Amino acid sequence: QVDRSEVIKSNLNPVFAKIFTVDYYFEEVQKLRFEVYDSHGQAGVGTHDDDFLGGMECTVGQIVAQKRVTKPLFLKYGKFAGKSTITIISEEISGNNGYVELAFRAKKLDDKDLFSKSDPFLEIYRIDDDRSEQLVYRTEVVKNNLSPIWEPFKVSLNSLCSCEEKRKLRCVVWDYDSRGKHDFIGEFFTTFEEMQKAMGENKVQWDCMNPKYKIKKRNYKNSGVVVLLDLKIHRVYSFLDYIMGGCQIHFTVAIDFTASNGDPRNSCSLHYINPYQPNEYLKALVAVGEICQDYDSDKKFSALGFGARIPPKYEVSHDFAINFNPDNDECEGIQGVVESYQSCLPKIQLYGPTNVAPIISKVARVAADAERAQYFILLILTDGVVTDMADTREAIVRASYLPMSIIIVGVGNADFTDMQILDGDDGVLRSPKGEPVLRDIVQFVPFREFKNVSGAA
Repeated sequence: QVDRSEVIKSNLNPVFAKIFTVDYYFEEVQKLRFEVYDSHGQAGVGTHDDDFLGGMECTVGQIVAQKRVTKPLFLKYGKFAGKSTITIISEEISGNNGYVELAFRAKKLDDKDLFSKSDPFLEIYRIDDDRSEQLVYRTEVVKNNLSPIWEPFKVSLNSLCSCEEKRKLRCVVWDYDSRGKHDFIGEFFTTFEEMQKAMGENKVQWDCMNPKYKIKKRNYKNSGVVVLLDLKIHRVYSFLDYIMGGCQIHFTVAIDFTASNGDPRNSCSLHYINPYQPNEYLKALVAVGEICQDYDSDKKFSALGFGARIPPKYEVSHDFAINFNPDNDECEGIQGVVESYQSCLPKIQLYGPTNVAPIISKVARVAADAERAQYFILLILTDGVVTDMADTREAIVRASYLPMSIIIVGVGNADFTDMQILDGDDGVLRSPKGEPVLRDIVQFVPFREFKNVSGAA
């Protein structure tokens, strides 16, 4: 079960307000099943107490291709459920639309009840190009109140107005009736463009009109006033928005040269330079690098090493340029990184410990000083257990406030438990003092699970 709608009482032609979000994969057949129940009370919906009114199966592709699918509902064993049908309307929630937060209230609504005051709720409909109306949102009911204040709510700009600010919206106020026969109080028309005047200190208001009263009553003014108290727009930008907007991606690779990798002259070593085929470090570097290089305009990649003794003094370094040029650690393209790696191996001594924090901090300093519209990806290739786990966690928490991401590729067959912790998928990564990351910036990949798949994958 993906999700379920709200319950609509006493109604044989319900329009559900709930929106179901489904990931769509063009290349897969994604089957969906819709089931409709008559709810009997408070237990969970769809339990054995509820009556099954019918179901229908189709694919996501069918709904996407037709935009609006109406199909008969079937009972068990392929029997039609009378003349019942279900209609599913789909729209793409593209990445760049963002969403809007709206807060409405009303004043002096008409009283529709004899012994108490009206129980008003508000519905917003988008009017599509074919003049059909699509329910966007239905507020909760405020009982016994002619000047209700409804809870603020969020809707995507896509569903509110198809991202077109001038598209007409119809807003209707009803008096709720438990028998399903809601009384019409009034309506008004507006656009998202008009609503935006409510940003900041301003409020926008509309007369809530009942067309019948307008014709019948001579000095009819309105059936109340609806006020938009506040509107906040939250823009959500996709990866493509950034790339097309000119964001530059800088790619740094860091290679683990600790002794646990094995002596590079030995064919069992993860760093063994085999003239006939690349070792695991090179395979992982090329696999990730070839994807990242498309988004790096100058195709120059910083290449660093850690955990080795390096010339001339053979002191241990945890952040050295593998081209041995401390003033410019950049290589030309992925091929340049490969060549620097191969020429650096014979000149260094694999050593230890496996300290990762210095390189994370080094890239973070560059990211902190960078101009805007630049993003930094650090690819760490390592064979296993991190020695400076506390410092690494601290460095990642700091880096999560900067424009950078870290991909850690585990090479070889070691125990990668530490890496799973850094990835933060099983729980939020925290610094040793308990401070959580601002955003999840680490992705860990055990290379052994992917090394035999095709290059395109």
